[in-house]
Amino acid sequence: MQAGTRHATDGAGAKNHETHGFARVPSVSEVPTPHGPARVTVQPAPDADRALILGHGAGGGIGAGDLVAARDAALGLGITVALVEQPYRVAGRRSPAPAPQLDAAWLAVIAWLGTELPGAQLVCGGRSSGARVACRTAAASGAAAILCLAFPLHPPGRPEKSRLAELEAVKVPTLVVQGERDPFGMPPGGPGRTVVPIPGNHSLRSTGAVREVVADWLGQLQS
Repeated sequence: MQAGTRHATDGAGAKNHETHGFARVPSVSEVPTPHGPARVTVQPAPDADRALILGHGAGGGIGAGDLVAARDAALGLGITVALVEQPYRVAGRRSPAPAPQLDAAWLAVIAWLGTELPGAQLVCGGRSSGARVACRTAAASGAAAILCLAFPLHPPGRPEKSRLAELEAVKVPTLVVQGERDPFGMPPGGPGRTVVPIPGNHSLRSTGAVREVVADWLGQLQS
């Protein structure tokens, strides 16, 4: 990779880490952003011409079960995956940064990935807060599609504080995978937006269902 600090590579003198079920070794890089370094874990798929870029939830990380399920669905279709850790998490903080900082850091990572994965069509997304970031930056990132896992439509018990406008602003194909009992609400479908309820709540612990739904949607995008 050309920028950032690479912590693991596919054989360029740094430590290698074996993965399960996929042939290529992931690389982990720190990427400069206006608000401190982000950390990006890229799992390449052989000869991929698409990449799925995913961000984490407000207080969680890239190891969340639904993110891992979406990653595996994409890799199974020969799509490269990049998992993005926001600067506040890299710095060891759990409280999320303000939305403008999250968006600016995300777009810095997207720009960096554009040089690392030249010509790849980008599908952007994430879980919860990460899904909101992907929606707010959909146009600026040049995303071909948006994947939302557990989109937080409103704070629990506060339906009047709707964030639907963030979804409505997206003009590319969008998939929302939402727990049927999510206290953050159930987003409606809309033009170009598919909402798939699955068993569970905001944590989306039905990872098998997540993987199946995401794989089906990504496959349809490709056809």
